[in-house]
Amino acid sequence: MRVLVVGSGGVGDAVARIAARRDFFEVMVIADYDLARAERTVGAARAAGGGDRFVAARVDASDPASVTELARAHGITHVLNAVDPRFVMSVFTGAFDAGADYLDMAMSLSRPHPEHPYSEVGLKLGDEQFAEASKWVDASRLALVGMGVEPGLSDVFARYASDHLFSRIDELGTRDGANLVVRNEAGEEIFAPSFSIWTTIEECLNPPVIHEAGRGWYTTPPFSEPEVFDFPEGIGPVECVNVEHEEVLLMPRWLDAGRVTFKYGLGEEFIGVLKTLHALGLDRTEPVRVKGVEVSPRDVVAAVLPDPATIGPRMTGKTCAGLFVTGTGQDGNPRSTYLYHVVDNEDSMRDYGAQCVVWQTAINPVVALELLSRGTWSGTGVLGPEAFDAVPFLDLLAAEAPTGYGSAWGMVEK
Repeated sequence: MRVLVVGSGGVGDAVARIAARRDFFEVMVIADYDLARAERTVGAARAAGGGDRFVAARVDASDPASVTELARAHGITHVLNAVDPRFVMSVFTGAFDAGADYLDMAMSLSRPHPEHPYSEVGLKLGDEQFAEASKWVDASRLALVGMGVEPGLSDVFARYASDHLFSRIDELGTRDGANLVVRNEAGEEIFAPSFSIWTTIEECLNPPVIHEAGRGWYTTPPFSEPEVFDFPEGIGPVECVNVEHEEVLLMPRWLDAGRVTFKYGLGEEFIGVLKTLHALGLDRTEPVRVKGVEVSPRDVVAAVLPDPATIGPRMTGKTCAGLFVTGTGQDGNPRSTYLYHVVDNEDSMRDYGAQCVVWQTAINPVVALELLSRGTWSGTGVLGPEAFDAVPFLDLLAAEAPTGYGSAWGMVEK
């Protein structure tokens, strides 16, 4: 297996640091528009034991031909997209044109319904990719989409719950929360999102999507249906709200459930900031002219906030990704189970030099790549994680090193 990672920001950098300890690939090319950033990631991966299997390169993720040319130059078999979702289709196309398989952690962008954005879906997340599924099937090639943590691991949990825990599922409810705190040099708590603010704005201010059996997909206003969810391992209760996310667009394609939702534990302050950005038009992606210069307001917001890849040393706390499943157990009795994965920032920083949110996202595509390299997972077309047996993934994730990745997941009955 010869892997091209497009993007060496927080997640791409963590991918390299995790993969450096594994032996399932021959070459991993770390590519970024900023070559110096890619070179820093390669240096860290080599120092972590990856050796000369890691190579740095420059790529323009907005240009499919740039991705294709780089992939062909290195004989790439698998392209892992680690840039933000606005570049999904260009990297997706570039991988196909290069004759490589493809993985991503976020899917092609949505567009709200032009007349009824808060009740009806428009172009859904991933629609542009699924529209090309037959092309990938005809080429006997695989595009594994939504293979991060959320989407990704939560989708693996859904397949596991469907196969092994429940005879009927009333709701597949992804629930994501944390108790993370970031402080400045003076020790004062500051507003510093732990993931790409560009992506966070896209997810949180777009109309959330819900799926119901018999009704299909529909939307609600942002931050709808608030609920307090009690997260495990000391995180505790966090208010969660509906957010647009890929799980709701993926799970119903392969699994039967009465309802599918995604709720994110944003917290009151974060919701307030996002509402303010929207009210001021600072969530817009269309350029505006400022003193003779064309600039995207959302890019300005991203530029003035701390880079998520750099805040790890100033962050404390844990992040939890999981799936709350309700319905009927295989014994015929009512069942409510939360399947989850918790990462402590102190642990991920100590062991990998990566903050917990990007590390938790990055480990899942690396596990998936290893399963694909073994032939444990295989397929053609545009497929989500639900299309594959969950047990090999969860076993490899949790098994102690060097056999597995030593990252335990858990279940709690509620």
